[in-house]
Amino acid sequence: MTAATTELLDYDQVIAEFNPVMGLEVHVELGTETKMFCGCPTTFGADPNTQVCPVCLGMPGSLPVVNAKAIESAIRIGLALNCSIRPSSVFARKNYFYPDQPKNYQISQYDEPIAFDGYLDVVLPDGTPWRIDIERAHMEEDTGKSLHVGGATGRIQGADHSLLDYNRAGVPLIEIVTKPIEGAGERAPEVARAYVTALRDLLKALEVSDVRMDQGSLRCDANVSLMRKDATEFGTRSETKNVNSLKSVEVAVRYEMRRQAALLLSGGEVVQETRHFHETDGTTSAGRRKETAEDYRYFPEPDLPPVQPDSAWITELGTTLPEMPWVRRARIQQDWGVSDEVMRDLVNVGAIDLIIETVEAGASPEAARGWWVSFLAQQAKTREVELADLPISPAQVATIIGLVDEGKLTTKLAQQVATAVLDGEGEPEQIVADRGLEVVRDDSALQKAVDDALAANPDIAEKIRGGKVQAAGKIVGDVMKATRGQADPARVKELVIAACS
Repeated sequence: MTAATTELLDYDQVIAEFNPVMGLEVHVELGTETKMFCGCPTTFGADPNTQVCPVCLGMPGSLPVVNAKAIESAIRIGLALNCSIRPSSVFARKNYFYPDQPKNYQISQYDEPIAFDGYLDVVLPDGTPWRIDIERAHMEEDTGKSLHVGGATGRIQGADHSLLDYNRAGVPLIEIVTKPIEGAGERAPEVARAYVTALRDLLKALEVSDVRMDQGSLRCDANVSLMRKDATEFGTRSETKNVNSLKSVEVAVRYEMRRQAALLLSGGEVVQETRHFHETDGTTSAGRRKETAEDYRYFPEPDLPPVQPDSAWITELGTTLPEMPWVRRARIQQDWGVSDEVMRDLVNVGAIDLIIETVEAGASPEAARGWWVSFLAQQAKTREVELADLPISPAQVATIIGLVDEGKLTTKLAQQVATAVLDGEGEPEQIVADRGLEVVRDDSALQKAVDDALAANPDIAEKIRGGKVQAAGKIVGDVMKATRGQADPARVKELVIAACS
């Protein structure tokens, strides 16, 4: 059965019949300069198979050496998630045979992860607080990347052949695993999204990863199962793999709830399997049967000693934790004097941290809010990306706002500059120079444009002379058109009134 023909149950009926249970596994690529167990660089976008060595390719006789910076990042993440840090944790070999894993096993952590038993408090869009319990945060290495060629979907099914890029193999990962999330009911999809959003914000504040979901440095596996209302045991779960946007996390959970409910009510059974999420239509499709822990045949990695961080070092790392995003927001809210409702709306559209960074780069809070929640929010909608994924930085927005404040750009011209930045044309000031967009300040040039417009509209000029100042709008518009929008409308109006006096 294809995704297009999968039967789905009405969402209200799902909630009436079942209790959803979720488990979220978030993989975070650390922003280290080198890989987890070797010295290969981790630069994103390099030519395929140019950042590899005998260690990350699993060549016979090569030995791994753990990345100290990755251990530091793992501890800081664990502390920020209110986890306990294990005084002695070990690496294990997770055995599975797949082309993207050149060693045929992945070095990970199993029963003794470096961080365990924590929690993260999140806030839902309406302000409802929700605590997500954390089972563990463990270190591991990423796999390579497969490119399936010749098929219609980019999946292995129907492809003519596959290409393998091992640049990503061995990149340091932290996998953060929640305990079962129960009791969310109809709000389960938004709880999932709120959690991944809060986790992304936390990791960004820690500066341990660029958390670029579009580039795969933050990926979520969403486990979903359903329990009938009178049941006492969890249902069989599916695991939707590598969901790579905040919106998609919510969509994937909702879709799986509807799919599983329709299957169960029709007398079918949910298969424990991995599933692929399709961004194009928000559906999932079957991947492979999901193994159990026993199937992976975990055993201690013989080539790596236990990780035994000194307790004094752990305490010292705790002092390096930044102001948490939600604490920062509360402080900023008070400084800005905005209501809880306004602040919540800014958070819900993904704008608050962007606004804060724009203000820190020199813009006023009012101007920063105006740009991110209006023009740039519309651009994100048009381009079908999250606001934070727009290819424009808060510093660039602050520069554009500064050019407006200095009178070098009108708002309309500034929007042209912002659009050019979004289209990859360069930095704002360079775009202004290249396109010749700076506001015309030469009164003699403006006066000529005003005189020409008045001469072309003698009836309107007469009305202005007769005291109908509002009629000047037509002349101002003609001058703005003649100057390609580069005149200051206020100054043009002054010249028009003066010419008709």
